Amino acid sequence: MARPEKIRLGDLLVQQKLISQEQLMLALDEQKRSGRKLGRVLVDSAFVTEDQISEALAKQLNIPYINLKFYNVNLEIVRRLSESQARRFRTLVLEERNGKLLVGMADPTDLFAFDELTRVLKRDIELAVVTEGQLLETIDRVYRRTEEISGLARELSDDLGDTYVDFGAMGEAAGLEEAPVVKLLQTVFNDATQVRASDVHIEPQEARLQIRFRIDGMLHLQTEADNKIAPALVLRLKLMSGLDISEKRLPQDGRFNVVVRGQAVDVRISTMPTQYGESVVMRLLNQGASFLTLDKLGMPPDMLKRFREIIRRSSGMVLVTGPTGSGKTTTLYAGLAEINTIDQKIITVEDPVEYRLPGINQVQVNEKIDLTFSRVLRSALRQDPDIILVGEMRDAETAQIGLRASMTGHLVFSTLHTRDAASTLFRLVDMGTPKYMVASSVQVVLAQRLLRRVCDSCSEPHTPTPQEIEWLEHEGIQRDHWGTMLHGRGCSHCNGTGYRGRLGVYEMLEMTQPLVEAAAHHDSNHFMQAAREGMRGKTLLDHALEQMKQGRTSVAEIMRISNQVED
Repeated sequence: MARPEKIRLGDLLVQQKLISQEQLMLALDEQKRSGRKLGRVLVDSAFVTEDQISEALAKQLNIPYINLKFYNVNLEIVRRLSESQARRFRTLVLEERNGKLLVGMADPTDLFAFDELTRVLKRDIELAVVTEGQLLETIDRVYRRTEEISGLARELSDDLGDTYVDFGAMGEAAGLEEAPVVKLLQTVFNDATQVRASDVHIEPQEARLQIRFRIDGMLHLQTEADNKIAPALVLRLKLMSGLDISEKRLPQDGRFNVVVRGQAVDVRISTMPTQYGESVVMRLLNQGASFLTLDKLGMPPDMLKRFREIIRRSSGMVLVTGPTGSGKTTTLYAGLAEINTIDQKIITVEDPVEYRLPGINQVQVNEKIDLTFSRVLRSALRQDPDIILVGEMRDAETAQIGLRASMTGHLVFSTLHTRDAASTLFRLVDMGTPKYMVASSVQVVLAQRLLRRVCDSCSEPHTPTPQEIEWLEHEGIQRDHWGTMLHGRGCSHCNGTGYRGRLGVYEMLEMTQPLVEAAAHHDSNHFMQAAREGMRGKTLLDHALEQMKQGRTSVAEIMRISNQVED
């Protein structure tokens, strides 16, 4: 292909009537002031989208525009460029065609990058335009560190030979950052954040050490290595988190911070002695990641409207329930962020503090020094708060203090582990809280689950299996109500799983006057009947099935979470 021509992007966009001359002048002024690229300034100013810029360039240069969201990348061909080259030239090698390489570039008018690519690839190249955002996202996904992790694990294994090195003694050694164990852990953290993993599991087995990542709620094997490196890894992690390195027989918990890809990540660590050595699980909490607003959670519009009204009340308890990892804290923080104003004093009591929110007072529970939920909660009430968030109702004492606070003019947010909204009140009563207190304090219970979202890039029509048909019919869902059934075929975007990202499904039980009276009734069935009647057609399962009909999730996903919901 001939060398591309140099194009003045601003003039091109004005010529194609995508921006006005006035918008161009404003963007050029901002470019001079900030030093950023003109295209980035135009996109950030919302004058034009990345897609529009790419399509305009493709039209002008008479080359194709490729939407990487729907493009299944060939990993072998992509890796003809190293990750650093791909990032530097903002480019990806996409495929081989008639002896030439098709290369996607964010800026195909970058003559220096074109010349360097021709030199590095030593092949004739054809250009296509891709958006910069999609290009960087694809680079993050494609240049996984699996091989690097396996290589570092082998290097560490060779270093150790047949003996175990005491990395504790190396704690203060110079140049430790070069030690294979440190490099290996840093690479594991890099890879985990790259694929949006929430947890990292390091598990010694009889013959191998396996490292697994939890992505979108499901575990995936990252790599397997020689089991003899396990003690070195665990020792290093214990040093980082201030745990007792000599204690290998008891479980330990700790935390530490690492900087991964320029972002601060808070790591919660738990060690557990197993048959073949200590197993380690690390929960990764990205402090730089912004949390979702209520609008983005995916609640049905009428439920969202009502929830917003309730969280603006001056007192009462707002409970969010569901199993571990169902997004309860995210929902509560989205609510807190909305009512976080200068005239409100907000205190949170958490273990650990998962999100940092400016303007609120966040307290970290520490059981080791007897800084328990109940103790912090009592002190918090003496701090003249308007709103209190209690990370979890763990015991009867915490529940009762929280409920009393909600009866004495405070708005209390908290979470509970229950199956559905209706059974939540009985869980509080089971914990020893008087029925009258529960009935009069709780304003609303929101139950939620997270469903994996069908991958946009490889979704295709799905014919339900006999088991799925049987389940749908058992749930009373007629064939003409199945909607657009989709599933993911599996591609490079979703790591072959068919799913990418998650979406929330919800049910909300608002404590209306009839329900308050039913809750105080001596017969609990009376309340359950009233609650189920009130939520008819608006349960977790109803919302999940609605998402299936819209083609956002699969029937297999709903079946997976349905056993957590049903009796």
